Amino acid sequence: MARMLIRVDADLNEDLLTAFPQLVARHHPASTTLSGDVADQQELQGILNLLTSLGVDVVEVVTIPEA
Repeated sequence: MARMLIRVDADLNEDLLTAFPQLVARHHPASTTLSGDVADQQELQGILNLLTSLGVDVVEVVTIPEA
């Protein structure tokens, strides 16, 4: 399991965020970051595919180092 941060080029509303219950959203001007634990590459790819299918551009995907 890895902790991930996904930055998207959109201000995701609460309805869209319900699609990602395992992630915590932080809103920024004209963007949103989603962070949380992702079990494996398959789960990460599923999140990225869902964002793409919703028309949301993914700007950055970063693994957050363990403290």
